[in-house]
Amino acid sequence: MQKTKTFTQFLRVTFKGILDPLGGFFNRLGIMPNTMTLLGLLLNVVAAYLLSQGQMLAGGLLVLIGGPFDGLDGTMARLRGEASDFGAFVDSVTDRYSELFILGGLTYFYAMQGDKTLVMVCYVAAAGSVLVSYAKARADSLKFDANTGILTRVERYLVIAPLLVFNLAWLAVWTIAIFANVTALQRIWRVRKQAKGN
Repeated sequence: MQKTKTFTQFLRVTFKGILDPLGGFFNRLGIMPNTMTLLGLLLNVVAAYLLSQGQMLAGGLLVLIGGPFDGLDGTMARLRGEASDFGAFVDSVTDRYSELFILGGLTYFYAMQGDKTLVMVCYVAAAGSVLVSYAKARADSLKFDANTGILTRVERYLVIAPLLVFNLAWLAVWTIAIFANVTALQRIWRVRKQAKGN
């Protein structure tokens, strides 16, 4: 089955003229693609700590800076001729850790504020984010196409990073909690239609 194009793939093609020169620059510095992946994770871990302390602007700026690392590591590997399934696997797993660290930092912050509602919203947001990725991974393993949904990884980044910077973390977690789970359901529904068609 031919896979549909994702928004992430669209962005990588659209910004190839920016990503390729940047990836080439970091390659010439001797930085390895996996190092770039880990640096992105480290930035998000520090961001999560800042968010847990209520420093939304500083944490949001780090999340904003860390986002492009997601595209650069793959670009660097491709330019080096070293793109591999394992590298893509590590990148995907690291992305999940980054998201969970960020939402974990916000969960801690709201717990310390005694805001039980937003603690639960953070939990639902984290569950939705994981389920979006799991639904696609499981669909891929069964040879189905689950490349659909309104709030995939890139869209979630585009929601959470700016809203953190503008101290609207509550809006970010509510948006992700609702629409990440809608996205997971969209993927389940898409796979169901394909399965019934077989």
